[in-house]
This record gives sequence, C-alpha cells and structure tokens, in this order.
Amino acid sequence: MSTVYLGLGSNLGDKHTYINKALAHLTERVGEIRALSGFYETEPWGYDSQETYQNVAVAIQTDLKPAALLAVIQAIERDIGRNQKTTNGIYRDRVIDIDILLYDDLILQTQPLTIPHPLMHQRSFVLHPLNEIAPHIIHPILQKTIAELSPTTP
Repeated sequence: MSTVYLGLGSNLGDKHTYINKALAHLTERVGEIRALSGFYETEPWGYDSQETYQNVAVAIQTDLKPAALLAVIQAIERDIGRNQKTTNGIYRDRVIDIDILLYDDLILQTQPLTIPHPLMHQRSFVLHPLNEIAPHIIHPILQKTIAELSPTTP
C-alpha cells in the first residue's frame, strides 16, 4: 500500500462540485482518502484567465502503481468533462485538473509521468493545501519538508 498526494483544481462552472465529483471517483477507483485540505481560491498560473481556481490537496492510500494511477486519474478527468490541458502548449481553463504530486518517496521520470511533480515547489496553490495535510513530508529530490517549501501566504 502506498501513500499518494494529489493536487486537484477547477476554475470553470461549479468548482466545488467538480472537485467533489473527482474526490468521489478517486475514492471508488484509487483508494481510501486519508487526508483532505480545505479549499483554496487561487489565481491561474502559467496563463491569463478571468476565472480563479479552487484547489485542494488529498492524501490517498492506494495499491495502484504510478502508471496505472496516472491512467485512472486521466480517465476520471475525462469522465468529469476535462478535454485538453493545453492548446498549442498554453494552459487553458478546465473543469478539473488532477496532478500526482508525490508517491511515497518515489523519484520517477518517464515520458508520461514525473514524480515528484516537477513544478510543485514553485506553485503556492499546490504547496499551501499540501502543507495543511502533510507539512512534515520530505520532498524526495529537494530534501526539504513541505512546510519548508511552502510560502508564508497563500
């Protein structure tokens, strides 16, 4: 059994509903939710949009290996209504986004998947909710706790 930390976000429509649907799918298809952060309202990162995000972090116990986990997460995103993440390499608004942030203390770099998430330490919208549920977890590459990486304000 592995502990996986995921970041979820939505910036279209009823954001809370989309995130809650994703959480229900994760419980059904991935494993038991062990911790869930509060909802954080954040500005878009990496592109311009008028729509703010709702973001959460979740810890899940799972038997799924990383590649299988990614496939299930991508299927959940599609089931909820997610289309493409980018258009011509540019981020765009989305009903749901689910990112694998950490998978135990695994370091993995393959074509479809990099763990830990390669940009998580640069994104306060990831670090604040993650710090709420896992402040003492150590980033396996940077060798700092999530609390040490997290900026002081959301």
